[in-house]
Amino acid sequence: MMTSNYPVEQKSTTNGNIYSDQPLLVRIIAHFFSFIFHPLFIPLYATWYLAFVHPYYFVGFAPSIKLWVLLRVCLNMIFFPALTVFLLKAIGFIDSIFLKTQKDRIIPIIASNLFFFWMYLVFRNQQEIPTILTSFTFGVFLASSFALLANIYIRISLHAIGVGGLLGLFLVITYTNPAIPVTLPLMASILLTGLICTSRMIVGKHTQAEIYFGIIIGLVSQILASWFLL
Repeated sequence: MMTSNYPVEQKSTTNGNIYSDQPLLVRIIAHFFSFIFHPLFIPLYATWYLAFVHPYYFVGFAPSIKLWVLLRVCLNMIFFPALTVFLLKAIGFIDSIFLKTQKDRIIPIIASNLFFFWMYLVFRNQQEIPTILTSFTFGVFLASSFALLANIYIRISLHAIGVGGLLGLFLVITYTNPAIPVTLPLMASILLTGLICTSRMIVGKHTQAEIYFGIIIGLVSQILASWFLL
């Protein structure tokens, strides 16, 4: 019997029955959290926290300047990557805007990488921007790059990478600026990581391995970025 030498892309299924056959309400809630904490939205939440919640990093900045920084993050790290996905779907380069296959993910991740790196360059060349935001942006770029490499082998969870990166940010803040504790945000990010990753498994999108590797990539990327820039 002849077998093909070409690898066949496998669809992800959750491990075991613990996350399968959940009630409809549970699955609706899982989809809701998956949308609210879509990986593209993580830079927005992180920037909002640094600019408007943390008492140190943006001290002395006028509210209008903070909003302008937030707007640039939204434009370059959310709007343009999302627009790229919709355009690719419109011209038939990808099958779904939800990037259900590894093949569909290649071009969107590469395009997003360009926007993420551009945002990093902009912040790096503006000395008034707090270094922690520049470091976080570089970490997002690194995470996206690692995701592209991992996508060759597995359909890694981009949601897990996103929340892993957010968790990494708070760990970096805790380590580099211990004088101002961020205990509650750190605890919230840990809870959020568990919530989002569990949601992705409830809706049957990823295996445990794809989730765990995603968290590690997001976390390690932020730590690496802090070593280079902080």
